[in-house]
Amino acid sequence: MKCETHTRCAVILILVSVLASLPPANAAEKKDKAKPTPSQIVDSGSFGDFVKGQRVATETFKIEQQNGASIIRSQLKAASGSEADSQKSELDMTAKGELLRYEWNQASGASLSVIPSNDFLMERMTASGSGKPAEQPFLMPSTTAVLDNNFFVHREILAWRYLAADCTPQGSNLKCQNGPTPFGAIVPQDHISISVRMELVGKEKVTVRGTERELLRLNLTVDDVQWALWVDDQDHFKLIRVAIPADNTEVIRD
Repeated sequence: MKCETHTRCAVILILVSVLASLPPANAAEKKDKAKPTPSQIVDSGSFGDFVKGQRVATETFKIEQQNGASIIRSQLKAASGSEADSQKSELDMTAKGELLRYEWNQASGASLSVIPSNDFLMERMTASGSGKPAEQPFLMPSTTAVLDNNFFVHREILAWRYLAADCTPQGSNLKCQNGPTPFGAIVPQDHISISVRMELVGKEKVTVRGTERELLRLNLTVDDVQWALWVDDQDHFKLIRVAIPADNTEVIRD
């Protein structure tokens, strides 16, 4: 595939297709049939979460593909060092972006999971010290995005999904559909469903850790609150910076 289509290929590789990494249908495939497909790390690292210029938390994450599925693991730790506030999440999706399972837990003992159930999603929650889980159904399809609290890697996944579905390369630039694209999403920790909108703004020069960089900006609107997301179109559209002016919040890749 020529370099002028690299933009779309990179995005599709992440969320839509892992076929290129599979062995051909021949004797070698039969020989290795019982072996699991080696995992491929798509992105990993950490985000610093800053409020009014002070780091309040660090999110460490890893995105990998294995056996045709995407697995997104994340851990959030407060800057104060309190282990009781630490959180972990795992989001498992098919190669088409359909939810297989989402799990979240807190060191204090609270936990929840979301799985597809027939034509809707079912959330099961267990509070700290409680043995019996509660259930919350969502009349939403398995393609619904998960945008849980405090996990910015989930916003990276949504940005990739938007770029793959609604944008096409034109030379060295991207051409996306006119106007914002709506997405249905759930926020498991809040036990709610929401509607969000994403739109491509274009390339901007942004200062990140004292260095000026040219990045691709996307606007994400959540409940009329606008988030600015900057991704690196020269490095697999990795999320580099997030700004939420209404909350005096900035997120920067470490």
